[in-house]
Amino acid sequence: LEGLGSIADYRVIVTGTHPEYWSTTMLDGLSTWLESGGRLMYMGGNGFYWRIAYDPENSGIIEVRRSEDGVRAWIASEGEYYHQFGGEYGGLWRRLGRPPNQLVGVGFAAQGFDGGTYYRVKEGALEERVAFILEGVDSSADTWGNFGNQGGGAAGEEIDRWDEALGSPSHAVVLASSENHKPGMLRVKEELYSLPAPVNDSRVRADMTFFETASGGAVFSTGSISYSGSLAHNDYDNEIAQITNNVLDRFLEEAPFSFPD
Repeated sequence: LEGLGSIADYRVIVTGTHPEYWSTTMLDGLSTWLESGGRLMYMGGNGFYWRIAYDPENSGIIEVRRSEDGVRAWIASEGEYYHQFGGEYGGLWRRLGRPPNQLVGVGFAAQGFDGGTYYRVKEGALEERVAFILEGVDSSADTWGNFGNQGGGAAGEEIDRWDEALGSPSHAVVLASSENHKPGMLRVKEELYSLPAPVNDSRVRADMTFFETASGGAVFSTGSISYSGSLAHNDYDNEIAQITNNVLDRFLEEAPFSFPD
């Protein structure tokens, strides 16, 4: 309800694993905060997906209109696409011109609940800009997160990918991408032009990303709901926990990030 006023004094914000529903006030506040130098750790997947509205008389009640398209358990009937609370058109933020890729570098790509998998380390992990993220991480490892209490891997359930065509920043670094997903991990229906879903779909992946903002801030995105389920593995002595600690420690520092040329 308060928007930017509720977060303006914070240097770092860490989301939960599944921040799916956002009102206009919430999204505007977070966007403005990032533009002002905030550092955001997006610790999940399927975030910033549906527009919602709050009951102006009872903030414990939210309204969501599942219009047009999207992964959904029910479909709004024709003529019921506008919110009663405030009159805004409902549906996916992506279809409303504000895809999550623009905000956090990644956006909802696929969903599946038959087991998790790991991240494959990418060339981006070698860039000097992300060296602080990998301090203390085994440099010889070519996979991360092949463990966890949510399906057995750090990449699973609902996953997000970097996609420049959807607004992902071109200067974002993809540190790692998931692979070898189970058959049940299928691409989101708003991207399918016909059925059935593609086989061996390269767009079904979680991309762990990092990018700086022009105001000295930065964003780190895990691209996976299951990521946090791997933090406690081996009493927190693992690369997923190490990466997360490294990002948080640097994001808490006062020194601004440098926007790349």
